[in-house]
Amino acid sequence: MKIFYDFFTLLKDRHKLRVRWRRNNIKRSSKRTYIKDKEIARARVHQKLEHFNQYYGFTWGRVAIRNQRSRWGSCSKKGNLNFNYRIVYLPEELQDYIIVHELCHLRMFNHSKAFWALVGEVIPDYKIRRKALKSIPSLRR
Repeated sequence: MKIFYDFFTLLKDRHKLRVRWRRNNIKRSSKRTYIKDKEIARARVHQKLEHFNQYYGFTWGRVAIRNQRSRWGSCSKKGNLNFNYRIVYLPEELQDYIIVHELCHLRMFNHSKAFWALVGEVIPDYKIRRKALKSIPSLRR
């Protein structure tokens, strides 16, 4: 099954989730577009954090939406969550993976087997989504 987005084509079958990046559609955004996308990302991230946290019940500090060059998300030792504003351009399946991944870092600040088991409780196909996310070219533009 193919799902088309502005910047990606998501190819799904039973065991694979591939993302085909359509680089020619991406242009440098104006400051106005950046601010609009950042606010859309902020609303979407907060909504998804609340949704997934119904299962986990974690608490976090501040949530920041940034123009990061090399990360989709991060979690600080203080419990603050940071997300790249470009998350809005990703398919929803990958957005969910990123948000659950960072949410799980509130409990385990590592990538141990226990961490991945925690992620897998809500995103059982996290390995497929992780591989699809890694197939996307660099965030640098």
